[in-house]
Amino acid sequence: MSTYAYYPGCSGLGTSREYDTSTRAVCRALGLTLADIPDWSCCGSTPAHTVDHTLSSALAARNLAQAEDLDASALITPCPSCLTNLKMAVHRMRDRDFRDRVNKLLDRPVRRDLPVKSVLQVLVEDVGPEELASRLPDKPLAGLKLAPYYGCIMNRPPEVMQFDDPEHPTAMDRLMLALGADVVPFPLKVECCGASFGVPRKDITARLSGKLLETAMDLGAHAMVTACPLCQMNLDLRQDQAASALGRKFQMPVFYYTQLMAVALRLPQNVIGLNKLCVSPHIAFAAMRKARAEAGRRDPSFSEEVA
Repeated sequence: MSTYAYYPGCSGLGTSREYDTSTRAVCRALGLTLADIPDWSCCGSTPAHTVDHTLSSALAARNLAQAEDLDASALITPCPSCLTNLKMAVHRMRDRDFRDRVNKLLDRPVRRDLPVKSVLQVLVEDVGPEELASRLPDKPLAGLKLAPYYGCIMNRPPEVMQFDDPEHPTAMDRLMLALGADVVPFPLKVECCGASFGVPRKDITARLSGKLLETAMDLGAHAMVTACPLCQMNLDLRQDQAASALGRKFQMPVFYYTQLMAVALRLPQNVIGLNKLCVSPHIAFAAMRKARAEAGRRDPSFSEEVA
């Protein structure tokens, strides 16, 4: 398969290290070659564009220029915030005047001919749920009920992101189904979790994240699964605050989708990073084992540390 220029993003080497390690391990297991972008820097993420669109795009464009030196078919990143900033920079630089202002801030002009995609898009389009399912005929996650949560920026705005449906995305659903999991019809999959209000308005964050957790729980989900570091941390870390806001107790594990792919592929525990989660993942795996037993299915051959 192709080689991809890999942009981990700042959170991938910090608060969401388990997302980065599980992403790398899953890609390697599925035959995807990741080439780290040399001397990459912060893309500006969410804050930069609120200060200066030119600066925000220049931060992203610098990484695009660095990636252009690699023999890669696309630049890919696991983080929706990074993805948005990178793709928005390319979109804005279609305007010549804006492009000239950005290039003046760079050591060299960016060509803008390298496609920018999410890791999720590559796994769905270049590997495919069908190929993934063929590698896992035992359906290792059968019995596990998941609520896929995409967050509010993964596929928006559609004219920039150009992947999946902006209101009803299914890419993550399809991958989880390929692993054998049951996917609940989660109606809030693109609603905001309130992560950006986490510091100035914790009350808003607690209410928004609580609504997501409550809906997933009422639908019978054993866990939520996401592709966004901010969403994962917000939903995983703030369940006590959400419980206080809504008057309900939550113990809902929140996985990165790559963690569950790594579990299903029987990858080493140290790359999956389940021990990094705030809410114990074993709550979900215990529910999965119970559902499998009730259905007369054997337990999957996972290690004790995982299941």
